[in-house]
Amino acid sequence: MKYRGQMPTSFLNDKKIRPIQFRKWDDARRDFARRDKDRKKVDELKQSIAQRGLHKPLILGVSDRYPDVYVADGHHRAVALMELGISAFPFHWYWIKSFGVRMEHGPFPYHLLGL
Repeated sequence: MKYRGQMPTSFLNDKKIRPIQFRKWDDARRDFARRDKDRKKVDELKQSIAQRGLHKPLILGVSDRYPDVYVADGHHRAVALMELGISAFPFHWYWIKSFGVRMEHGPFPYHLLGL
């Protein structure tokens, strides 16, 4: 079974857990706010999360070449969580290694976040 953890939403920042599709989280927020389709998606997620919580975990990628952590899947969910001020989020994670990508079954390497 894939590892499923909970992590503080405050870790979704430009120093600990970056967005892979954007340079910074503010860039993601601005991009989503500019596009009707993305703004609508974030608004729908905010309503759903506020009513029922977040059940679909964010997917975090960890590079073994660069010791960094990023959101590989779930940028809209991450922005919705941050805008709502939700304290924690569920996640799965995987290593990106020279021999391929593998969803992990063991605990997340929190030391990579400087903890």
